Amino acid sequence: MTETDIIVVGGGSAGCVVARRLAEDTGRDVVLLEAGPSDQGVPGIRSAGSWAGLLGGEYDWNQSYGATWRTAGRAVPIPRGRVLGGSSSINAMLWYRGHRSDYDAWEAAGATGWNYDSLLPYFRRSEDWQGGSTEYRGAGGPMRIETSRDPHPVAAAMLDGAAELGFDVLDDANAAENDGAALANLNVTVEPETGEVTRWSTVRGYLEPAAGWPNLHVLVDSPVSRLVFEGSRCVGVDYERRSGDALPPETVRLRARQGVVLTAGAIHTPRLLMLSGIGDPDELVPLGITVHTALRGVGKNLQDHPLLMGMNFRAREPLGPTRDNGGGSMLNWKSSKSRGKPDLHAFVVQGPHATDEVRAGHDLSGSVFAISPGLMDSRSVGYLRLKSADPRAALEIQPNYLAEQNDLDALIESMETIADLAATSAYRAIGSSPVAPHQRLSKQEKIAFIRSSCSTFFHACGTAAMGTGGSSVVSPALAVHGIDGLWVADASVFPSIPTSNTQAAVIAVAERASELIAETL
Repeated sequence: MTETDIIVVGGGSAGCVVARRLAEDTGRDVVLLEAGPSDQGVPGIRSAGSWAGLLGGEYDWNQSYGATWRTAGRAVPIPRGRVLGGSSSINAMLWYRGHRSDYDAWEAAGATGWNYDSLLPYFRRSEDWQGGSTEYRGAGGPMRIETSRDPHPVAAAMLDGAAELGFDVLDDANAAENDGAALANLNVTVEPETGEVTRWSTVRGYLEPAAGWPNLHVLVDSPVSRLVFEGSRCVGVDYERRSGDALPPETVRLRARQGVVLTAGAIHTPRLLMLSGIGDPDELVPLGITVHTALRGVGKNLQDHPLLMGMNFRAREPLGPTRDNGGGSMLNWKSSKSRGKPDLHAFVVQGPHATDEVRAGHDLSGSVFAISPGLMDSRSVGYLRLKSADPRAALEIQPNYLAEQNDLDALIESMETIADLAATSAYRAIGSSPVAPHQRLSKQEKIAFIRSSCSTFFHACGTAAMGTGGSSVVSPALAVHGIDGLWVADASVFPSIPTSNTQAAVIAVAERASELIAETL
């Protein structure tokens, strides 16, 4: 194949959605290019409880945020799926939208027409919620969403303990209110024949039902190295194809009659734009990259949520086998630094959860579980940059974790709340005693623990932000400024990070993007 109508670059959480929706017009030919391999035949991907074993392995891009003194000189690994389905194939399967004001803030930042009310139909459209259709939830959509049918004891204790501390216990944190504790929404299902809890990735939800469509072509092991232009129009891509394991890859040019949609994620979409000459000239020219379109916002505005990994406790008795995704419940609450909505979030882990540095100084043997807090309304902003014009070269990726004092202060408060939660009668019933940290800490000790424990929720976004201002990269219609036939439809376009896991928001954006793009074709 040398030509098609639409090329979708990146077969992850967004790309599977966009490719499927655009191919629903049977007169349109769509090619989806994924850098990684197929997800088929990989038991660790389908089994919900084994996702942590995928991190850092062959289905992960194995990239890291750069070390800084704010993270105690540690690089922070940022798991991203390098496999069909992208991060939806290796993540923790959490399905959470955050607060409605998160999306109203996008419109206030210049993304005209993007707000909570405009996105709600696409959140609902994507879902097959276990509770059926409601004002806030969808039924019959591609993504199956369930909560635990038999919560693990540490997950159930979070709900009871939160109530003991005066927090609300919510029936559904994706409905009208999200302040309080709830069972986690997960994109999983329970297999009727075996009872096993299995992952429901975007491959399973969007691509597998369309597997026989003659106008939808999915090519795996096909990393894109460059965008191809004729004047101001994007007319295709160059990608690598292997003819055999013993042979070097060959570069293949695929032309697009109607356009190219980038859905490679918040790391690889800006990377591909910059490699193709779209970005800040001050950064591209020194690398020998010819500037095609000067857009200084490419790679800027990187945002991610800092996570403390984690606060660990030892139970009196063995905890039993892992259930669901290894978690099962969550808590949202406001710090004294909040901006009118829950800014802190915590979840349970049915086992130890700690960085190597914390493990080295603490005994985490035995029946240990964790309650891991993090900051969902983080204010620190970073960037990513090319180090070379070589598409295979490493990137400089820096979220600037803890650069804003408010972020650090809120996380300090979070540790005290988790210590209080673990001391409730609900957790005392399973004999919880602190092991990492092993006691309540002073403020300075908390800061040291935060710096050695700070990790990522895997929520990178914002690096090709939509808007109308000089720092934006795409228009509110998701078209790249100054270029015809090129769109971005993934987490890169978020003007600001929502106070939640990003998977549901990425899929909703991709759903709406598919309509916006189709209207222009």
